[in-house]
Amino acid sequence: MKKLYFSIVFLIGSFQVHSQTVGLIEHNAGTLDDGYVLFAPNNSTTTYLIDKCGKQVKAWTSTYRPGQSCYILPEGTLLRTGNTNNTTFNAGGKGGLIQKIDWNGTVTWSYTISSALECQHHDIKALPNGNVLAIVWESKTSAEAVAKGRNPALTSVTVWSEKIIEIQPLGATGGTIVWEWHLWDHLAQDFDATKPNYTTIASNPQLLNINYGGSATVSDWIHLNSIDYNPTLDQIVLSSHNLDEVWIIDHSTSTAQAASHTGGNSGKGGDFLYRWGNPQAYNNGTAVNQKLFGQHNARWIETGLPFENQIMIFNNGVGRTGGNYSTVEIINPPVSGFNYTATLPYLPNTTSWIYNSGNPNNLYAMNISGAQQLLNGNVLICNGPSGVFTEVNTTGTTLWRYVNPVNTTGIINQGTTPTQNTVFRCSFYPSNYSGFIGHTLTAGNIIENTNTVSATCSLTLANSIVDFTEEVQLYPNPVKDNLHIDFANFNNSKITIQFYNSLGQLVYENEAYNTEINISLADFSNGIYFVRINKEVKSKTFKIIIDK
Repeated sequence: MKKLYFSIVFLIGSFQVHSQTVGLIEHNAGTLDDGYVLFAPNNSTTTYLIDKCGKQVKAWTSTYRPGQSCYILPEGTLLRTGNTNNTTFNAGGKGGLIQKIDWNGTVTWSYTISSALECQHHDIKALPNGNVLAIVWESKTSAEAVAKGRNPALTSVTVWSEKIIEIQPLGATGGTIVWEWHLWDHLAQDFDATKPNYTTIASNPQLLNINYGGSATVSDWIHLNSIDYNPTLDQIVLSSHNLDEVWIIDHSTSTAQAASHTGGNSGKGGDFLYRWGNPQAYNNGTAVNQKLFGQHNARWIETGLPFENQIMIFNNGVGRTGGNYSTVEIINPPVSGFNYTATLPYLPNTTSWIYNSGNPNNLYAMNISGAQQLLNGNVLICNGPSGVFTEVNTTGTTLWRYVNPVNTTGIINQGTTPTQNTVFRCSFYPSNYSGFIGHTLTAGNIIENTNTVSATCSLTLANSIVDFTEEVQLYPNPVKDNLHIDFANFNNSKITIQFYNSLGQLVYENEAYNTEINISLADFSNGIYFVRINKEVKSKTFKIIIDK
């Protein structure tokens, strides 16, 4: 009996040592969206691209830890923030540097926004015109804050306001700020009638109450943590962690209009067009009406995806009524033209979709984190503090789970409980994403030392299709009205023509058996497209520019 007893103890101990703790934990083949996941561990200088088997297909190295977000641009360049260790703006999410790193790992652009008066932080956003939007802290003195109507009892030595700048990259390290918006220009207060901006807060939700959320000990008053851009509306959505709100502002303004209360497509200058999450911030509700609790990653859902043009938010749930737990929520703002229905508090009252509603045991991420809707309706979720990525379907069932295996000391051994493996956010890119065109994405080794789930995982990705060798001609390029495609050497084979936009979304598909075809572009918007010509199991992709 003793031998049997000790054998069981040995087996249990052995199982615990070798159980899966990092890397790929769960994979349901056939139910996942086809593509790759990008992430930059907070405590590493390497950015990774993995497939859904948890195998590394690409890595970019830097001399800086992230500060915080990173993206792959439509042309295949990594757009990455870096932490310059600014000692003045010493708060979570600090950055100070924006870099572009090409596919070969060469830094092609590096732009610094870090001083005693300002510092880039958290997030950036690439625009269709090639410029970059950045969130920047700007320091104000206590005297400047009091002069604006801040209650001295709620004023620290410095008050950090926020600004958004649009940078036009120039050369290797330069840039021109072509547009900017300052929160400091859009304040209200009902504390001191002798100071500017004195008004009734509840009647002016387009302005921010300078005293709401104020503290005599905390400089980081607003703490914006995400930025996104809607090219159709030419608007920007921001997430304020400390005020539990998301805001939308007009980007169609000039810089002068952005500092005022008129101008732009909305006619409202740089004032808030919309805000949602905490009507207490503009005196139109109580704690009962609060929807957001320390949220992150407010982003528009792209056209062509389920819930298109609505806004997805990772609601961290810090201080949530009923207990701390996180949810992923989609809201549908009441927009008409370029403006929003000003029913106060701002609608909607309910979400369009929610994950983990009322379940404090299933998901809780007290900070960072994010979520992304995928083409097949699934949602990719990053639990940032735990470094855990999951893909869930529309009913909330987990289909894929991966644990970041990189921390402060390097690669975490399999079987070891992961610590310090935080990740600000992860992003999904479909296998036909334009940034991968012209590059071979070969599944390499896993990042961790061993993984039995990855070892038995297999994938078939669209990116693995072999190029054909026959000549194809597309002209003119750039093209205005009609694109001509010549298949003279295809001997009347069946050809499939597909157009993808810069997000990797299929926007046109047709078949041809002739040796040439003309395609009308009347229904296409201007921009960069990728034309994939498919013949049997082979294909070739061409980049075109539509400029009407």
